[in-house]
Amino acid sequence: MLKAANIVAFAVTLIVNVMATTALIGGISTAQVSDNYLTLVTPAGYVFSIWSVIYILLLIFVIYQAMPKQKDRPFHREISYFFVLSCILNIIWLFLWQYQQLVVSIFLMLGLLGSLIAIYLRLNIGKSKVPLKERIAVHLPFSVYLGWITVATIANISAALVSLNVGGLGIGATNWAVLVIVVAVLITLIVLATRKDIAYSLVLIWALAGIMVKQAANQTVAMAAEISAIVIAIGLVATILLTKLKKMRL
Repeated sequence: MLKAANIVAFAVTLIVNVMATTALIGGISTAQVSDNYLTLVTPAGYVFSIWSVIYILLLIFVIYQAMPKQKDRPFHREISYFFVLSCILNIIWLFLWQYQQLVVSIFLMLGLLGSLIAIYLRLNIGKSKVPLKERIAVHLPFSVYLGWITVATIANISAALVSLNVGGLGIGATNWAVLVIVVAVLITLIVLATRKDIAYSLVLIWALAGIMVKQAANQTVAMAAEISAIVIAIGLVATILLTKLKKMRL
């Protein structure tokens, strides 16, 4: 039952996403909606290609979890119906976004973020010891997905504020952009320190690099994004080296 629900939920999510991307919902594409409410944390267009990576990884997960050999694996119980919930929230969010209901869409995005955090913690990603195949087919998809939705949540809130003509919450658009970039970096460093999650960190570096490119005209924001990406990269390298050193000592 759960395996079938995961397959159906993913398939519907993928179909709705394609419809949104091709402007079949609301008569406007997802990217065009984003362009209507540009913020100083909006990354360059190419950055959104990460959705292709996310859906490929989720497809791998859906196929893997449906295999007979995986029938009694603990990850089924740990994920439970949270993946189905995340798909439902994703679908509703897409409709709200396409019809430019940005403020309401924040709540769906937060719900999606919450469901992915639940999956991430229940799988104990970065701490639990699982076979390499399971790490690639189950843990990796949700690390990348959560990393991007962390960025998307920040972008969604920022776009909603622009739609209400209160971008920056009174502290100015540039200061708001720098603030949320710093928050994103702190979250990533915490994930690195506690989970050693390389995939999550790479997603944030990808997003920050995209912000740096898109916001090149605003030196403050571009520099904040660049420095932040470098800080995460340094943390990432340090984590990898320390992990290898620890293994050598063992």
